[in-house]
Amino acid sequence: MEKGVIGKSLPRVDARDKVTGAAKYPGDLSRPGMLHMKILFAGRPHARVLRIDTSAAEALPGVVAIYTAKDVPVNEYGLQKKDQPVLCGPGSAPAPNGVAGDVVRFEGDQVAAVVAETEAIAARARDLIRVEYEDLPAVFDPVEAMQPGAPLVHPELGESNVCVRYKIRKGDVDSALAQADVIVEGVYRTPAQEHAYLQPEAGIAYLDEEGRITVECAGQWTHADRAAIAHALGLPEEQVRVIYPAIGGAFGGREDISVQIVLALAAMRLKRPVKIIWTRQESIIGHGKRHPTVIKARWGASREGKLLAAEVEIIGDAGAYMYTTNKVLGNSTITCTGPYFIPNVKVDTYGVYTNNVPSAAFRGFGAPQALWMAELQMDKLAEKLDLDPVEFRHRNALRPGDTLGVGTPPPGRVSIVECIEAARDRFGWGQKRQPSTVSRPSSTVRGRGFACGFKNVGFSFGYQENSWARVELHGRSEIEQVVVWHAGAEVGQGTHTVMAQMAAEAAGVPFERVTLVTSDSATMGNPGSASASRMTFMAGNAIKGAVAAALEKWRREERPAIAEYTYLAPQTQPFDPETGKSVPNFSYAYVAQAVEVEVDTETGEVRLLRVVSADDVGRAINPALVEGQIEGGVVQAQGYALMEDLKIQNGHIGADQLSTYLIPTALDVPEKVESVILEITEEEGPFGARGLGELPFLPLAPAVAAAVHDATGVWFDEFPLTPERVLRGLGKI
Repeated sequence: MEKGVIGKSLPRVDARDKVTGAAKYPGDLSRPGMLHMKILFAGRPHARVLRIDTSAAEALPGVVAIYTAKDVPVNEYGLQKKDQPVLCGPGSAPAPNGVAGDVVRFEGDQVAAVVAETEAIAARARDLIRVEYEDLPAVFDPVEAMQPGAPLVHPELGESNVCVRYKIRKGDVDSALAQADVIVEGVYRTPAQEHAYLQPEAGIAYLDEEGRITVECAGQWTHADRAAIAHALGLPEEQVRVIYPAIGGAFGGREDISVQIVLALAAMRLKRPVKIIWTRQESIIGHGKRHPTVIKARWGASREGKLLAAEVEIIGDAGAYMYTTNKVLGNSTITCTGPYFIPNVKVDTYGVYTNNVPSAAFRGFGAPQALWMAELQMDKLAEKLDLDPVEFRHRNALRPGDTLGVGTPPPGRVSIVECIEAARDRFGWGQKRQPSTVSRPSSTVRGRGFACGFKNVGFSFGYQENSWARVELHGRSEIEQVVVWHAGAEVGQGTHTVMAQMAAEAAGVPFERVTLVTSDSATMGNPGSASASRMTFMAGNAIKGAVAAALEKWRREERPAIAEYTYLAPQTQPFDPETGKSVPNFSYAYVAQAVEVEVDTETGEVRLLRVVSADDVGRAINPALVEGQIEGGVVQAQGYALMEDLKIQNGHIGADQLSTYLIPTALDVPEKVESVILEITEEEGPFGARGLGELPFLPLAPAVAAAVHDATGVWFDEFPLTPERVLRGLGKI
């Protein structure tokens, strides 16, 4: 029996096709008789659509059809709450959820879909559509949106813009703060962030050989996409099929619907293939972003350097629709006390509708925002106590038996202490700084920073987390081929390679004998989403279970031996509505990072020189892929911390192209990223694996801010730390 496949840096199963160009992404697909689609966006933040005149567009030669709200059978969708129309305008049947279909609530709301013989004709026709709007009062600041008398984004859903509300009440915060020797208060702000995945939204829809409406597109959960399409079209799910070809990145931004429903609508009506590719500008305007937040904090500690109490208020900008705001802010609520033991905790969390672009899932899923506050609070407390910030963290880090803010201990092994020690030691935190060997301007100063993080693995808050797999064992006297069926999305993270490695290990065969069949809702059970750092954990357990069942049949000489298995994760609990007490997750992962930066005090430029990231992954199934995830996460977080600014004003995104929305390039990445891979076995995980995808993103921004403070003596409670913001903080402008 072949063993030792786990823990090897085997080549990615999709590498050759991707580097040679053989891999087909959604934008590469075509079919005979294919038509092309363009979408008319609202272009305004809040308005009622009074009239849509499509006559001039319909008269344009080559236009085949134009669809508006009246053409959508059930004009609503939404991953967590069906509060968004598919197309905004008059004439649609009343939505079951009560959402007004004739109102646009952000500039990227879709008003009409044009189908034509060519993309150019579709674009010209879109520009000929005339829409009469009645502008409505709008609100763009979530704090203002909470105030009495603020314009309501969804008046049909209630008398408040607050759409999410969570509370934690642990211990007696007021009494503990009264006894604290040191108290630090602050107001922190975090910005929106664009996912900037490589390929903008694209897809093709057609009727397959069985007459099913088939959508090939990029996404993160085939079965959730299928359910949304079927609901909006008023069809049974079995009549809709979703297939994922190669996917050019996701990071959470493809969890929510973009082009899928309108493509399916057109294919259903026209019985011809229909294709769409968004421009980068359409992508930036049209899909959700990381949640901006305003977080108020008041923390207290004893003179001995022990945390006593944390009082936190989190206000998250949901934007125009729910998307995953309830889940994102649930994670913020859990992680806002950091990976530390705090005996007294009071948290009030609010998700608030505004007329901004909807806020969506994004790598870290609420934890980066909460940890920005928590880690800066830790640094400021350490400074007041005259303690080394790493020692202060080590002293207060969660240990076995300690309770989180939700009043229960985290399940599984708690490894934040090991992460802190590993990052500290690899970085050489206590050692004297070495002088630079590179000539620098005299205006530059250097600083070091340290930050920690933790986050759940898998879905939570009472949802029964699950994942399906089927395995076939082929051969006569020995297993010659293992075929694995799993619908989990490969969004660039290497999950299909890891699936193949785990299947080979479980079946005891060489890696080369494994064949994957993936990402088709018609032939596979529900995989769950490629999000929440869950896919290795969940798919691995599903594949292990299916292999075990197939091997049992193999031993009974069934050829081929075929088995299916659905893995069910340990149960979780929702927050108690008054106290927050719960076991909201079945596993957590931990990370610590140390960084060094250089600040040019004349230009305000911050250069990230070195990052040490210590991540506990449970077991590194493929170490090279782990390193890739760490390096990629660090650079993506670098953009969040230092560069990326959407310039949203009055609901309009100012930086709507990559020429104005700046992300790190090869010339911007840190000079050195050191990955410290900790492997502290996760007992429930497959082969001891836990989850990794989001970890390296979590603490980078506060670590950078701490390093900038170390260099300049200035605290920054808001980012990105662009040159302008840094110079303003330094008093230079």
